[in-house]
Amino acid sequence: MARYTESSCRLCRRENAKLFLKGDRCYTDKCAFERRPYPPGQHGRGRKKFSDYAIQLREKQKTRRIYGVLENQFRRYFQIADRKKGITGENLLFLLEKRLDNVVFLMGFAVSRNQARQLVNHGHVRVNGRKVDVANYQVKVGDKIQIKEKSRKNTGIQEALELSSKRGGLPQWLEVNPDAMEGVIKAEPTREDVRVSVNEQLIVELYSK
Repeated sequence: MARYTESSCRLCRRENAKLFLKGDRCYTDKCAFERRPYPPGQHGRGRKKFSDYAIQLREKQKTRRIYGVLENQFRRYFQIADRKKGITGENLLFLLEKRLDNVVFLMGFAVSRNQARQLVNHGHVRVNGRKVDVANYQVKVGDKIQIKEKSRKNTGIQEALELSSKRGGLPQWLEVNPDAMEGVIKAEPTREDVRVSVNEQLIVELYSK
């Protein structure tokens, strides 16, 4: 499977926003975006004017990188969102929010979405008592998400739970019991629950051209 293997901090600088791809490091003074808040490369400091298309493209790229989704998969999410009832942009965000790796991250079992994706892919996560090792699995209301019993002493997961308070609490559509390392999907997410800083309308405009 294709994946990005270069510096994650370059992505934050390229999108001119903190994407929180490095977990705890993003909350310290070691954060590369805090130290160099301009795009990477020789001309990163130069002031540029962006066309409407460039602004829309950067918003799509930023959203895709936040959730760790490849281009073709992101386009498929948009197509699904466009066919659903409701506002296409919000439908897109809800599909991304309900990915299993994102839910594992939001519940505090991982310090980043990348680490959450590894936990899922390596079989450390159970959904309703069954192993699910597909990161893009779409959770549903009532689903119980658990860390498998043999993995609950994993130091990475325990450290993630301790650091989860830095992220500003749990979204209202989720409920977590950190001692039992399990959580429940209480409801469908709303736009107010989506905490990533994106303008989904720009993405809709991009794909509608």
